[in-house]
Amino acid sequence: MKLLDALSSFTEWTDHLLTRSTARAGWLRPLQLEAYRSYGTATKFYIKGRLLADRGLTAQTAADSRWSNFRGMVRRFNSREVPGADLVAELPDGSQHLVTTDDEGYFTLIIEPKALPEPVAYLWYTVPVRVSRLPRQFRAPQTPVQSSAKVLVPPPTAEFGIISDLDDTVFETSATNVLKMLARTLLSNAHSKLPFVGVADFYRRLQRGRNGKPDNPFFYVSSSPWNLYDVLDEFMGIHEMPPGPLLLRDLGISRPKTTPPPGVTGSAAIHFAHKLHEINDVLTTYPHLPFVLLGDSGQEDARIYREVVRRHPGRIHAIYIRDVQVPARALLVGPISEELKGEGVPMLLVADYAVAATHAASLGLIVNQDVTAPAEKGSGSTKETIV
Repeated sequence: MKLLDALSSFTEWTDHLLTRSTARAGWLRPLQLEAYRSYGTATKFYIKGRLLADRGLTAQTAADSRWSNFRGMVRRFNSREVPGADLVAELPDGSQHLVTTDDEGYFTLIIEPKALPEPVAYLWYTVPVRVSRLPRQFRAPQTPVQSSAKVLVPPPTAEFGIISDLDDTVFETSATNVLKMLARTLLSNAHSKLPFVGVADFYRRLQRGRNGKPDNPFFYVSSSPWNLYDVLDEFMGIHEMPPGPLLLRDLGISRPKTTPPPGVTGSAAIHFAHKLHEINDVLTTYPHLPFVLLGDSGQEDARIYREVVRRHPGRIHAIYIRDVQVPARALLVGPISEELKGEGVPMLLVADYAVAATHAASLGLIVNQDVTAPAEKGSGSTKETIV
């Protein structure tokens, strides 16, 4: 781990040196403040975002070529972050909350509002955030650098929450094959990524539960880097997935926030630790809300969710693991599923979301109905019946 720490420190130092040098020379693009979708309660908001130079991205379209997508991805990963900047978040009650960006330009802010502001959309609230002071090597911007953080607050009528992975759970990335994964990530955009058949319909039904209202909150926890936030957020909107916080990870090399189990090493350990940490935070924030967990057999989701059940007994209604059709990975799910039966938590390895929907209806999580899903672009057939 000492070698990883040293490598992380060196890459951060060189990146910061280049950013400062570019800023002093006046070559840095205008700054932009990114505020990510987050979550909270009536008494506490969690806000996260990043301050960095404009990456020169153009609007994504379905007609973009692979070369165009690749150039966009290079810009996303070749970002220039602004550390040590002071930001101010201001609530309608007039209270101001200060935070300083870290070495990677990120900021995390916990706010305790005196009262909920007016929602801007159903269950969603916004908090304006602006830059109040920049480090001296950065020139003062001609226009204010600001954004609005979107915060999800589940209502008292929520029946349960849903935590879902993204890669190989919502859309295909081939995470078990490094070359295929890189190609799918670097050569695609929000329009060319295709959701699996039936996933959007099943997720919308989970969001509405049994009462028919979109009250059940969604949380998307992924090991994808924050650099891809705009792609993933736009993808969710295009395919009408239930909106929810995207809880991604810093691409930098660092120690895991949570100790992975024995035998889980390398990138799998980082994946395990990040997802378990984020899921723990969500379940701790809503101690009286049960959850449904969705993932895939391609990485460590089954083992991560087993640990979630151990740490939060009685909180998990069901777990659905999408089969990525790699037999060796599927074999790992069976023993965990058997183990969780003893704790009253069903874990199903499913080939498609029709099977998951049928099971969820049998548990009373969603309404049992015959619905012919509209044709969805994705893997498999273009039409299916969800029951």
